[in-house]
Amino acid sequence: MARLKTFKPGPARLGPVLGGGDRAAVLRQRDKLRAETDARKMYQTKEWQDLRLVILERDGWVCQATGVWLIKGREKPNAAVVDHIEPHRGDPALFFDPENLRSVAKSWHDSEKQKAEKAAARAAIRPGGWVRF
Repeated sequence: MARLKTFKPGPARLGPVLGGGDRAAVLRQRDKLRAETDARKMYQTKEWQDLRLVILERDGWVCQATGVWLIKGREKPNAAVVDHIEPHRGDPALFFDPENLRSVAKSWHDSEKQKAEKAAARAAIRPGGWVRF
């Protein structure tokens, strides 16, 4: 397994950057920074928790991408994940829209879905580093 490169402090104008010695420490720091964003905080609301269960029931606890049965929990490959079809980017209307949600397996969400989102992000960058808006 390749080691995650550690990041050294950059110029002050760039703000805090990830640093540290080992991969676990870097990932913990990244997760802590991510959890503090408003978009991530929406996942902790009661409204989201209730809506998540409604979507899982609506979809019959079956992965809408692969057809496998979903289970409770977080670690198993067929653990239930409620996926945003179109990324919400912090927009509450899109975040809580039942038409934008589907039940998927953790293994599918963490592999195929992430590959597609990363490919879309790369496609938004034009040659020369310009971002497409």
